[in-house]
Amino acid sequence: MEEKVAFELVSPEKLLISAEVDMVLVPGAEGDFGILPGHSLFISGVRPGVLEVHNGGEVEQRIFVSGGIAEATPERCTVLAEQAVPMEELDAKEISSRIGDLRDDIDASTSDDDRETAENALMVAEAMLNAIAAAIR
Repeated sequence: MEEKVAFELVSPEKLLISAEVDMVLVPGAEGDFGILPGHSLFISGVRPGVLEVHNGGEVEQRIFVSGGIAEATPERCTVLAEQAVPMEELDAKEISSRIGDLRDDIDASTSDDDRETAENALMVAEAMLNAIAAAIR
């Protein structure tokens, strides 16, 4: 029997994926990493980027994650994402508009907390736009 890794992708809203997969490629805080069956114990921060689910030698799903935590054991991988959106649901025009609004919010911020919140949201929106551009290439 072919070995698989149990994978779960969870966002604050819902469980997005719960499946047996060949491999998961995660955008880690220190760089991308792949989780295969038998992986050693591992915990990492997740940076904004594209998570890939691999099955049958192909990428089965691409999901943009805005950050979070990933945990791997030899049998499973769980990603707790701050936000997760399938790549096909991302709209470049909408994100570009959001980037403009966020830049205005940064300029108009009256407190350090407001500025930091807007800067973090801008970083995620720019990463989304970059992910769309990379998928088109």
